[in-house]
Amino acid sequence: MKDIIKVAAVNFFPETKDINLSKMESFIKRASEKNIDLLLFPEMCLTGYDMYIDETISRTEKILMAETLSGPSVKRIESLSIKYGMFIIFGMPEQDGFLLFNSAVVTGPEGIIGSYRKIHPFGPELTWCEKGDTPFMFDTPWGRIGIGICYDTYQFPEIMRYCTYKGCRLYLNPTALPEETDKEGSRAAFLDYYRPMLEYGTLCNTIFIASSNLTGRDRFSTFGGGSVIIGPRPSEFYETQVMTYGGDFDCIYEGIYDAELDLSAASRRLCIPRRQTGTPDFRPDIYRRMYEEE
Repeated sequence: MKDIIKVAAVNFFPETKDINLSKMESFIKRASEKNIDLLLFPEMCLTGYDMYIDETISRTEKILMAETLSGPSVKRIESLSIKYGMFIIFGMPEQDGFLLFNSAVVTGPEGIIGSYRKIHPFGPELTWCEKGDTPFMFDTPWGRIGIGICYDTYQFPEIMRYCTYKGCRLYLNPTALPEETDKEGSRAAFLDYYRPMLEYGTLCNTIFIASSNLTGRDRFSTFGGGSVIIGPRPSEFYETQVMTYGGDFDCIYEGIYDAELDLSAASRRLCIPRRQTGTPDFRPDIYRRMYEEE
């Protein structure tokens, strides 16, 4: 299993679907010039986020804009993934018959891998999409890599912990996190939420996290940007310390941000056997019984 991986995350300004796809292709080409191994785009970047929470737009229109995993946009991204030997992850509304899901599609050097359907849609998303029910990880030369989308990551630590328990050293967070710009102090409030939520993921799980956010004004939301790549920092201290390897939590400009990571620093220390007991500190059997009790 390889340890050194080049990862990139995109601050992405959403426009029309055609423009979004064209910009995604441009970012992919730029990433290939940097020999990026894995490129992460935000939640719902293919179409933009607001169209799907806009209740004045008919469900028929939303279904027509969505795609299956064999749709034309997915095929175009898949072809670039194969051409450049790159793993590419991007958010889109996924159609499955008459059902819609908020999904993160994964393509790799050998083609389409699959999609993660958001297990915890947030608030207005429940007006258009179904709830996914299956965690998603995919195999790479660097081991398993896990995915959660936005609300999954910030409010449901079980998703990231499950991925860590299953061996993931890198977790991906395609997100569409807005900044409430109509309120004074909105930037500080955005950062006071976004940054510690991600840093806690590294502090608690001792893994790397790549987060890619929308940025700028969509139909009625202003997204906060701040795409970053963070992880444990080598240190003489026992407690985990967090380092930002790429990107900037406070950056609102559209762009691509990359970092070379040494995943051997992801110790996953709560999920590996202790010398003293031969078992991990993490005890899912106990937690399962707690939830099952009346």
